[in-house]
Amino acid sequence: MQAIRKRYFPALAEYIRGGKEASLHHANELGKQFYEFNQEEILAVHEECVQELAASVDMKEVPKIYHRSYIFLTELMITSRDQQPDSAEKSVRIRELMPRSDRSFERVKNKYENVLQHMDSGIALFDSDGILSFINVQMAKLLDIPRKTLVGCNIREILLHRDLKISTKRTILRLYREMFLKRSRYYEFQHKDGKHLLATVTYGDDLEGDFLFSVKDVSEYKQIEQSALQNDKLAMLGKIAAAIAHEIRNPLTSIRGFIQLLRPYLLDVGKEEYARIILTEIDRANDIIYEFLNSSKPSAPMKQATSIDHLIREVVMLTESESLLRNCEISVESCQAEAKVSIDIKQVKQVILNLLKNSLDAVEEVQNERRGRIDILLSNDGQYVQIIIKDNGKGMDKSTMSRLFDPFFTTKQEGTGLGLSVSYRIIRNHGGTIRVDSQVGSGTEFSIYLPLAV
Repeated sequence: MQAIRKRYFPALAEYIRGGKEASLHHANELGKQFYEFNQEEILAVHEECVQELAASVDMKEVPKIYHRSYIFLTELMITSRDQQPDSAEKSVRIRELMPRSDRSFERVKNKYENVLQHMDSGIALFDSDGILSFINVQMAKLLDIPRKTLVGCNIREILLHRDLKISTKRTILRLYREMFLKRSRYYEFQHKDGKHLLATVTYGDDLEGDFLFSVKDVSEYKQIEQSALQNDKLAMLGKIAAAIAHEIRNPLTSIRGFIQLLRPYLLDVGKEEYARIILTEIDRANDIIYEFLNSSKPSAPMKQATSIDHLIREVVMLTESESLLRNCEISVESCQAEAKVSIDIKQVKQVILNLLKNSLDAVEEVQNERRGRIDILLSNDGQYVQIIIKDNGKGMDKSTMSRLFDPFFTTKQEGTGLGLSVSYRIIRNHGGTIRVDSQVGSGTEFSIYLPLAV
């Protein structure tokens, strides 16, 4: 039966896919070649091939596929009959066997169609000759090509498909190299829309030489993994903070006290400026330690219901004068005047101020190219308030974005690298999330999600 299927399936798929009557010559040729085979074997192969073809199309197209396959099979059987003696008796036998294929097909179709077609993973099945015998809805969506035009094609024909996009073609070539040539069972890659996808391939004795290829969206798992990694970093930071904070602050307090005692003597010799600088630097060191401690374990939020619109406008007023000095316009667009969130006002205000300050720094670096602009947008989906802070500054590359919330990571000369890690922890402690999207030269967009007050 394998010898029959190897030649039968591609010919049948081409006829059904192409719809050209001239392609029936394949049925004639196969009929001449198959006259020595038992008709029941040919019908069994036909039944199997039709099931695979029908599983890759919408239900409304199944009758059309079955009708065309019946024409192909009839043509083949007539040619095969003409090559044999006692053809009249065999013709009667063929007419008796064909309806059985129809009934069997419907049973199998109803049993497996919905399960395979509507899985959240993309699935494609290649036979041992590299011919695509099955593809489900999700996989066709990833390729952005109708399923009925793919079944019966090999890898080369898929790559040459006129509707296949160049980016998708490159991805297929990369997967083919990694998973079929290098025999890797798993391969993770990023789709053009930013989703993280995990491809797996299964083959061996269990599949009788076939290759089962599946692609699953693992973006949520990647986010969980990143969150876990971030929490591990912050936990380690907390251990370091607890160990060294007091050891540093105690001598700084003593040094500050002695400098104040020496201040009158420095004034006598005209060196009071030295005392001022020393005290300023000691205060700065204390501020860094304070931020360090907050980044490891911000105090538990003292929540109260408040208008998010009012809070945002209050923060904008605080930064208005600085934004004017930097020739930057800040605009607020909100249709959520009544939306309330249960938050620690002081902590969330600290987060918004920190993000606005970062945006002002970013737009200041491109002042020669364009005027700075920061847009703040408020919306909600019934569960969360979304705060978007978008600037037209210099933007960031992917490498910088991936480390943005890491403690001590900074791109500023005088930055501590603690502001965003503190902001991250504060928003998480409020049951929300904070995300960033940016492109070099096109600005940065921070999105904060906070649960609405019940």
